[in-house]
Amino acid sequence: MMDSMQMTEDGLKRTDCSANATAAPAAVAPRWVVRLLVVGLLLAALNLRPAISALGPLLKEVRADLGMNGVVAGLLTSVPALCFALFGSLAPRLARRGGSAPVVLTGMIAITAGLALRPFAGGTVTFLAASALALAGIAVSNVLMPVVVKRWFPDRVGTMTGLYSMGLALGTACAAAATVPMAGALGGSWRAGLGAWALLGVLAIVPWALVLKDPASRRPGPQATSEPTPRPAHGTGSPGDTSAAGAAERIRIRSSPTAWALGGFFGLQASAAYIILGWLPQIFRDAGVSASSAGLMLAVTMGMGVPLAFVVPKLAARMRHQGPLVMTLALCGFTGYAGLWFAPAAGAWLWATLLGIANCAFPVALTMISLKSRSSAGVVQLSAFAQSTGYLLSVPGPLLVGALHDVSGGWRVPLMLMAGLLLAQTVMGVLAGRDRVIEDGR
Repeated sequence: MMDSMQMTEDGLKRTDCSANATAAPAAVAPRWVVRLLVVGLLLAALNLRPAISALGPLLKEVRADLGMNGVVAGLLTSVPALCFALFGSLAPRLARRGGSAPVVLTGMIAITAGLALRPFAGGTVTFLAASALALAGIAVSNVLMPVVVKRWFPDRVGTMTGLYSMGLALGTACAAAATVPMAGALGGSWRAGLGAWALLGVLAIVPWALVLKDPASRRPGPQATSEPTPRPAHGTGSPGDTSAAGAAERIRIRSSPTAWALGGFFGLQASAAYIILGWLPQIFRDAGVSASSAGLMLAVTMGMGVPLAFVVPKLAARMRHQGPLVMTLALCGFTGYAGLWFAPAAGAWLWATLLGIANCAFPVALTMISLKSRSSAGVVQLSAFAQSTGYLLSVPGPLLVGALHDVSGGWRVPLMLMAGLLLAQTVMGVLAGRDRVIEDGR
C-alpha cells in the first residue's frame, strides 16, 4: 500500500507540467503527511456534494413527505449556496487561528453529523437545520481546499486541483446514481437513502485526524508558508516581495477587478450547478423519465467531471488566458439547455452529457483561484472572497427556477433564466481569465 502511495506521489510530481512547475515546495513536510494529504484531499472531495446531489432524485418524495411547495423546495436547493456564502467567509479566520488541516477535519465531522441527523427530521425546519450543519462543514472545506493545495503542493496545482475535482465529481455522481437504489434496498424510505451517505463522511475523518499528528499541520495556514510561490512563467508583473506576510499586507482584495470577476464567475457557475443538481431530475421526470433513470442521468451529468477533472485544470493552468476554455464549456451548456427546451426526453442522455461538460467550469474556477495570486496568503483571501461572494450571488438562482416553474406551469421560462445566467457567467469568466494577479491591484 505504501509503495502504491509512493508511486502515486512520484507520478503526480512527474506528470504536472502546469504553470507552477518552477515553484519550490511551500513547506518541508514528512513524507507520510504528504501521502495522507493526497488521500485526505480525495476523501474530502468525495464528501463535498452527496448532501446535495443525493437529494435531487428523491426531491419529489421529500417534498411529499415534508409538505413542501415549489417555492420552499426552491429554497431548499438554494440553502447550499447560502450556507457556503455565510460559513465560507469564516474559513480564513479559523485557518489563521488553528491552521487549515484542523478546520478541514472539523468540516468533515460537521458533514457527517448533518447527514446522520437529516433522516430523523420530522418537518421542513428540522430537515433544513440538519442540512445546514452538513453544509457548514462543506462551506469551510470548499474554501480551504485550494489553500491546502497551494500550501503543500505549490508545484502541482493543476494535478492536485484535478485530483480534488475528480473526487468531487465522483462523489456527486455516485450519490446521484446510487441514492434511489439504496433507498429501495433499505426499505424504500428516502430517509435511509439520504442517511447512508454519513458513512462516507466517517472515512474522510480518518486521514485528516492522522495529519494532525504532525505539529506543523496545526500552524496557521498562510503564515506557516514563508517561502515565496513564484508567479507562473507566463504571468505579468514583477514578483517583488512574495512572502505570505508581505502579500497579505499588499492585497486589497475588494479593489481588484480580477477578484470581482472571479467572484462573479464562481457564483454564476455555482448557480448553474445547483440548479442542475436540484432541478434536472425533476425536468426529466416531468418529461416522462422514471425516477431511477433521472437519477442516472444526473449521475452522468455530474460524472462527466471525473474523466475531465485532470484534463481541464491542467489545461487551464497552462493557458495565458482562460477565456477560450470558459467559452467552450459555455457552448456545451447552451446546447444542453436548447435540448431540454425542444426534446427533453428524446435526447435526455445527450443533454445530460453536455451539461456535465459545461459543469467543468467549477474546476476552471478553482484553478483560477490558485493562479491569480502569487502567494498562499493571497490564495486564502481570493478563495474566501470569490467563494463567499460567489455563493451569495448564486442563492437566488435555484429559488427563482422553482418559483418560475410554479408560475408558468412548465420549464421553458426557467430554461430562459438558466440560459441568461450562463451568458453572464461566460462574460465574467472571460474577464476573470485574463493574465493578471490580485497583488498587482488589477
